[in-house]
Amino acid sequence: MNIGLDMMGGDFSPLEAVKGIQLYLKDTLNPATLWMVGDENQVRPLLKEYSIPEGSVRLIHASEVIGMNEHPTKALKEKQQSSIAIGFGLLAAGKMDAFISAGNTGAMLVGALYGLKPIEGVQRPTISTVIPKENGKTGILLDVGLNADCKAENLNQFAILGSLYAKHILGIDNPRVGLLNIGEEEGKGNILAQATYPLLKENSHINFIGNIEGRDILLDRADVTVCEGFTGNVILKLAESLFEISQRHKTESEFFDRFDFEYYGGTPLLGVTKPVIIGHGISRSKSFLNMIRLAQKMLDTDLLGKMKEHFVA
Repeated sequence: MNIGLDMMGGDFSPLEAVKGIQLYLKDTLNPATLWMVGDENQVRPLLKEYSIPEGSVRLIHASEVIGMNEHPTKALKEKQQSSIAIGFGLLAAGKMDAFISAGNTGAMLVGALYGLKPIEGVQRPTISTVIPKENGKTGILLDVGLNADCKAENLNQFAILGSLYAKHILGIDNPRVGLLNIGEEEGKGNILAQATYPLLKENSHINFIGNIEGRDILLDRADVTVCEGFTGNVILKLAESLFEISQRHKTESEFFDRFDFEYYGGTPLLGVTKPVIIGHGISRSKSFLNMIRLAQKMLDTDLLGKMKEHFVA
């Protein structure tokens, strides 16, 4: 198993990426081989400083970096020797099985969509976020920003992708799917919600429980919450602020602590042919550790293989 890391992506890389690798190798009984893509002159001294065993990693030199504010498509085209471009090249060629970056989100999305292609039958890949529940359980919300405008069939497919993720990665048997709406009654909502409801209701591959409202998201009402990316991203950013506010006010709460993005690492791009995990730009070692763990779990469970089987069938 070969997992690739963009060593130059993020505000604190490559240092925090190396520290995350150190944590991963220390705490994992059967670690994957890590392919580190980045500036050799910056990365190699850190490997020595943090005592990273040479046999556990492979360093691929990348002479360029795509900045956080660069135009994604233009940067990928013009910077063929960047860590993200090289990483996707190795992923597409089959030399790496998964790719992780806390760098330019747009470049990661463009690289995945054009370098890997969606799973056959998937109209639009989606990104999700983990939602901590008030009772200690965990759910998933999607889409959270990749698809600001959607059709009903897109949300229907998001429900399938989210259900498979919840089952095989979060360990939720027969996950409950809820459609985010402004009321519980069938027929509520805007045109998109009204068109999506009957598709989810007729979908025999999911456990659809009906509409849920915003107040239900943090409660144990649904395991998979489906919406278009505009609404999902607003909810994601609001959820992130809960942790920031609790830290600012020195509020001790196990529940609010679970809103720390580093607790989960990064978000996977669901619906493409190989695991691609996108981290926050301010990711530190804990985030990189958890992103590597997530990539390994996606590979161990053959999540994408299960998704392919479903859509081919």
